[in-house]
Amino acid sequence: MRQPGPDHPITIVPHPGRLRIRLAGTLLAETESALVLTEADYPPVFYVPRADARWEHFAPSARRSHCPYKGDASYFTLTTPEAERPDAVWSYEAPYPAVAAIAGHLAFYPDRIDPIEQA
Repeated sequence: MRQPGPDHPITIVPHPGRLRIRLAGTLLAETESALVLTEADYPPVFYVPRADARWEHFAPSARRSHCPYKGDASYFTLTTPEAERPDAVWSYEAPYPAVAAIAGHLAFYPDRIDPIEQA
């Protein structure tokens, strides 16, 4: 486990508005409680509470990955009547203490969904 620091900063802040996440027009999640995680030089990532997802479109995947700063991630495949996107969503179910705020949240690969709507 590595700790965020000056050489690899990680910040997590509340997103100050509503997000809608869709795939091929089908609503997957809508929330006013998203978090924004910014890590080192990577683009910011929205993390959406699991409670705000429409789970009928999510199926657990066999894919797993490990981040030395955040922990072990599990993945989900998205399915709508119009599209399927394997491993399009990830979640840290038991993240490391430095990023504990993202527990119970989902993140979406932006190139595998419609553009995220922000209001």
